[in-house]
Amino acid sequence: MTDPTLLGASDRLPGGAQRQNRRSRPVRVADAIKEWVVDRNMKSGDRLPSETAMMARFGMSKGTIREAMRILEAQGLIETRTGPGGGSFVGEVTSDRAKALLANYFYFTELSVADIYQLRRLLEPELAASLAGRLTGDQLAELEQVVAQYPEPAQNAQEERDQHIASLAFHRKLANFSQNALLAFVVSFMGRILTDLTVYRRLYDPPNRELYDKGLAYQTDLIAALRDGRSDDARAIMRAHMETAEALMQAQEAQVLRRFFEE
Repeated sequence: MTDPTLLGASDRLPGGAQRQNRRSRPVRVADAIKEWVVDRNMKSGDRLPSETAMMARFGMSKGTIREAMRILEAQGLIETRTGPGGGSFVGEVTSDRAKALLANYFYFTELSVADIYQLRRLLEPELAASLAGRLTGDQLAELEQVVAQYPEPAQNAQEERDQHIASLAFHRKLANFSQNALLAFVVSFMGRILTDLTVYRRLYDPPNRELYDKGLAYQTDLIAALRDGRSDDARAIMRAHMETAEALMQAQEAQVLRRFFEE
């Protein structure tokens, strides 16, 4: 008999009747296996039941179970090992893998600079304020090392590209220092999306001296505020940084679009 966990509320009609679920059976089985793992509080590295046990547990054919397991393996949620002691085990989705999967979702979405900065203006000032006075000497030194990568304004498009990428790495590093895993993930992901957007749309060409000067000043002032534990100043500096960067990046985006149409 099919496991009842495979039939969610969306599959039921009033009176107990069931309607056809639009998702494929392997996808529903994969979801049910995830729920089963969570319900048992299984951890990374824990062994999953055998294929035969899965077939009995979920009332599905070998082919459906195998396809469901392939889906989970592609998501990084399980690992399959061969040889002695092999089998299927609970996997751990790394932050980088999760960001890559989420980036795929936005691949065909026409995100704009404004879309990204709408979130950055809200989240990054609070991130900065939360880190003031909490960073170690080594962490502050890491931030200073990033800033040291662009001591002079870019002289050409390639240097401008490298400086953009390094500058965004500064913000991802800040995010990684946060104790709030969700905030860290979202801020870091936005930095990744903006990096891709900058490269794909060539928002670094031509070099923007104003963006360089103001960005460098904001990051330098922010490090000082973080070191001194001035949370209100850190929030204000980051907010001003985001507002200025958004305006300059939108201008850069408009210039690139004009160049595209002219060509």
